[in-house]
Amino acid sequence: MTSLSAQEKRYLLDLARFVIKTSLHKGQAAEKPENIYPNLSEKRGAFVTLHKKSALRGCIGTIEPVKPLANCIEENARNAAFKDPRFAPLSAEELSNIDIEISVLSLPEILSFKDENDLKRQLIPSVHGVILSRGWKRATFLPQVLKQLPDKELFLQQLCLKAGLESDCWRKPGIEVRVYQVEFFSDTSEAVMKARLS
Repeated sequence: MTSLSAQEKRYLLDLARFVIKTSLHKGQAAEKPENIYPNLSEKRGAFVTLHKKSALRGCIGTIEPVKPLANCIEENARNAAFKDPRFAPLSAEELSNIDIEISVLSLPEILSFKDENDLKRQLIPSVHGVILSRGWKRATFLPQVLKQLPDKELFLQQLCLKAGLESDCWRKPGIEVRVYQVEFFSDTSEAVMKARLS
């Protein structure tokens, strides 16, 4: 997975905030940040997560690399702010209290496991994002979730429920598990803040 420079990360965060701000203030003239970075034209999966005073305020993403990264961030920033069904659309008054986090995904890989214990053993907190699917139903959690929810059984139960399946689906045949890694960064990342000042 190609690592992004601090300047590229700063650009993506600025782009995400720009998209949200211009959606909130339609009609106001604003110039979109110029993309001068070839890496950001590569097709990548990515998630945009919004936090308000450390609490989740929206998270939408694209797992598969179907769009150039910059376009993916634009779309998911708008969707995280206004189309996450768990939350009311973001208001203009909230924007100044919103922190933006971006997670850029590697290509998902199928995880082969012998049984439920082998599955739990192979999942690595802070490293693996997990996609669980059966038929057309699927859900994913980013690596940050496995770090926050280190009980792997509870993690897998919640992932099953998120996919609209029974909570113990991960113990049963017919489940596919894929894993990926992410490069994640936020408004408050030290390297990004330094890049913004340079």
